[in-house]
Amino acid sequence: MYTKILIALCAVLVLSACASSPAGTPFAGKSYVLMGEVHDNALGHRARFQVLEKAVKAGWRPAIAMEQFDVERQADLDQARLEQPDNPDYLIQKVGGKRWDWPLYRPVIMLAMHYGLPIIAANLSRQDASRVVKSGLAALANAEEMGLAQPLPAGLLAAQREEVRVGHCNKLPENLLDGMALAQIARDAVMAKVMKPYHARGVVLLAGNGHVRRDWGVPLWLPDALSMGFVENSNKGAFDKEQLIAPANRADPCAGL
Repeated sequence: MYTKILIALCAVLVLSACASSPAGTPFAGKSYVLMGEVHDNALGHRARFQVLEKAVKAGWRPAIAMEQFDVERQADLDQARLEQPDNPDYLIQKVGGKRWDWPLYRPVIMLAMHYGLPIIAANLSRQDASRVVKSGLAALANAEEMGLAQPLPAGLLAAQREEVRVGHCNKLPENLLDGMALAQIARDAVMAKVMKPYHARGVVLLAGNGHVRRDWGVPLWLPDALSMGFVENSNKGAFDKEQLIAPANRADPCAGL
């Protein structure tokens, strides 16, 4: 019995030691870390991975929550890891879909597999996003649980509405803007919700820079999170930490809209 108690105590001590990022990393002492991205910028992905890999090699063992997986696919994600625990390509094939440039995310998945880190599906499902666009936040079954049944923080809807407008090159119909802005707000709340159960061991979210901004993103629902933006243009004050990256060579995204 004493041996079992000693083993259990050791497990608690190890978990406690890994709950926050170790000293010497850019987010030392934090249980919730939000790391942004410009989705198509390979340099930004590489820079972010280097920061995360350094923290893991220093002893941090966080869960890794990813915008790239919808929450409804968590069981499929876990099953793919059980079937081939060391094969990131198998997981991507089974769960990834066609919405993302998966070679950019493969190193993170490989890191999680190598160190046995949980991978958490963090994005609002496409079905729920569609419901919110059409019918508002009340369409979500767990809106109250996520704090979305209460009045939104002042200015939040207007800020997200403008972000949606600019992000779609000012070409969206006016009657779609509010619904799409509410879907973005719901995504942030969902990301915060799936991270909370991992507070004890630590958790890092990988998501677009807009989702990790302090002024309108996940930190509104998870105030003690540390946000780190990997940005092509400086936006002082939007993140706790900001790393500038060279812009990606891309065609005008508005040309085809």
